Amino acid sequence: MFRSICKLSGSVALLGLVSLFPMHASASLFDAGIPAGWTCVGSCGTSGADGDVTLAPGGGSQYGWVSTSQGVTGVGLGLGSETSGSVLTSTAFGAQAGDELEFLFNYVTSDGAGFSDYAWARLLDDTMNEVAFLFGARTTPAGDTVPGDGLPLPDATLDPTGAPIIPGGPAWSPLGGSSGSCYAAGCGYTDWVNATYTVATSGNYILEFGVVNWIDFAFQSGLAIDGFLVAGDDPFQPPVGVPVPATLGLMGIGLLALGVGLRRRRLV
Repeated sequence: MFRSICKLSGSVALLGLVSLFPMHASASLFDAGIPAGWTCVGSCGTSGADGDVTLAPGGGSQYGWVSTSQGVTGVGLGLGSETSGSVLTSTAFGAQAGDELEFLFNYVTSDGAGFSDYAWARLLDDTMNEVAFLFGARTTPAGDTVPGDGLPLPDATLDPTGAPIIPGGPAWSPLGGSSGSCYAAGCGYTDWVNATYTVATSGNYILEFGVVNWIDFAFQSGLAIDGFLVAGDDPFQPPVGVPVPATLGLMGIGLLALGVGLRRRRLV
């Protein structure tokens, strides 16, 4: 009888201990929607494969996005002719000097000619100061979307370099009524582009993603994002080896039961 109790107690304790050390997370950040604690100004959301925007390679069953469709005024990088747009900001995450930050993006635009909408990604410190301008993608009638005309050079390394556009009116629901439309040369989508940035200084960081209309409010653009990794792990999940709070109680119960079982065995 006491052997059975000890076996059961040991199993519970072991289960609690194993639970403390989660496996490396897959790139499924947006599978349950926009993560808790992330903030959106304007229009943000998550989608599965939708029209021309497939799931991200190695990503989850959904990706995140920002769109100028149903965006708001007052956002952007302050370059001069922004009208409406959206910004998505992450919760803080930790990174060490030398860690590689990786993610995927897909810039999608129905605009063209001189109506040069743009999207961007920035790495901020935990006081919201810019640490790195990761990339800026811009609607352009000829050439690559990155670096966009008038935007800073990217601090991230991109693959493919320049994020060339795949021309044509992009079918994508987050563009609202502009899905499938093309104003002029420059419309299309980049498909998924890999961005990699090496963190220079250990600390806590925040990611910011945005997209804006330029000059007018017509012919929408958007940015899809997914596949976030820092040093090969999901930066928004508890790191390997750090206890998950919900499992602490389970571990405590298991260890208590194991201790009681061993004590009773010694008293027999």
